[in-house]
Amino acid sequence: MPPPAAIATPLYQTLTEELREAIRDGRLVAGARLPSVREAANSRGISINTVLAAYRQLEANGLVDARPQSGYFVRSQLAVPPAPQAAAAEPSSAIAAESTVLSRIASVLAAQTRPDTIDLSLACPKGSDFYPGEKLGRIVADLTRRHPELLTDYSLPPGPLLLRREICRHATELGMQLQPDAILLTNGCMEALQLALHATTRAGDTVGLESPTYFNLIPLLDRLGLKAIEIPTHPEGGLSLDALELLLSEGRLKVVVTMPTVHNPLGTSMSPANKRRLANLARTYKVPVIEDALYAELQFSTPLQPTAKAFDRDGWIIVCASYTKTLAPGMRVGWMEGGRFGRELAELKFCSSVAQPALLGEAIGRFLESGGYAQHIRRLRRTYAAQTERLRGLIHDAFPAGTRATQPSGGFLVWVELPEGCDTNRLFDLALRRGIGMTPGKLYSPSGRYTRHLRLSGCYPFSDRHVHALMTLGELAGAQLR
Repeated sequence: MPPPAAIATPLYQTLTEELREAIRDGRLVAGARLPSVREAANSRGISINTVLAAYRQLEANGLVDARPQSGYFVRSQLAVPPAPQAAAAEPSSAIAAESTVLSRIASVLAAQTRPDTIDLSLACPKGSDFYPGEKLGRIVADLTRRHPELLTDYSLPPGPLLLRREICRHATELGMQLQPDAILLTNGCMEALQLALHATTRAGDTVGLESPTYFNLIPLLDRLGLKAIEIPTHPEGGLSLDALELLLSEGRLKVVVTMPTVHNPLGTSMSPANKRRLANLARTYKVPVIEDALYAELQFSTPLQPTAKAFDRDGWIIVCASYTKTLAPGMRVGWMEGGRFGRELAELKFCSSVAQPALLGEAIGRFLESGGYAQHIRRLRRTYAAQTERLRGLIHDAFPAGTRATQPSGGFLVWVELPEGCDTNRLFDLALRRGIGMTPGKLYSPSGRYTRHLRLSGCYPFSDRHVHALMTLGELAGAQLR
């Protein structure tokens, strides 16, 4: 009796194995986009359904991610931080920032200005890959020629109506229903945060601060004479609302500062349900929440998740944002909506710097109105989604076994946790001697926690020099374990 005929391997499985091997040996790096389903089908002479079956199998195996309207992208195999333990939900006591943290922040900022240093953590995109500089330049030139009064007349509040209208129009994509008359233009997001803290606190008050948090808030609180209570914040759920509610119920906080949508440094976002609960806590306990929405428009998935401000019904949430990360850092155009604190914020702004330059505000307003911003931001989201996945892949390849990193939901920042035995404060000093800059985790906590953590940034092209610096940093981290 003749042997049974060999069973042919299904075409989709052959393609799956071929792509899996390309991912394993590095021919397809993390963040790389697979050919479109139609391209792959045409180039191989197979059906679209066969390609779809292969791509979906890779997705099921955790090797690629499907992004709506963008395609399939190679996923890094770097582990994410573990879920928080129940004991971690307990908040700390109110403290002033430790002097060692403040001095370390100053030394890191000084290192960022050294021309011979390549900084792997700096959250400052540069160049035409990330900003539409030429288009904005043409708008500014046209405005200067047609409306010279924008240069010769004093800029007075509340600033260009066109920009304030466009801010409100684009805010609807984030679930916010804002009015132009309530928009206050500021000198970037940092001035907005400072004004919000001035309006809601007095020296000696205690602020609820995420832990980890944006490091520039720490010296700001110190300058204002404010203390902080660090509230546990995890990539999986965001700010611990149980810990926050305990503090609010005990009357221990004057204000809360949070970044629930695309967090810095975590890169992740709080769920809409938790944002709603956060807004309800602010209303229930009548404690203002200052929401930093700087990266909210850089979410990878669409439709965009709402901000916490979207759930604010009584004006207890002050939202702050700017166009420095998305459009034009050199223009320093930010904005805020202050809810029930709007009048006091407007008075503080006038005392601080009167108003923003009308020319720059009008230029950004026209760019937003033209549809150019919507097109630009869509491209930027795709770029950063690929950049952060590529960065996670490089971290996986360069850093010692046991390293974990967050899986960002937007923006370009990744929070890295090194294995036991590593110290990122020492790593910063060692790397700087090699011309490499980074921000150790100690900067992101007033009490100097996170000594095994660091923030890395994916807002630069991955040139050979940049990749080499990442590899060197990983080698220096591994050497600490040896």
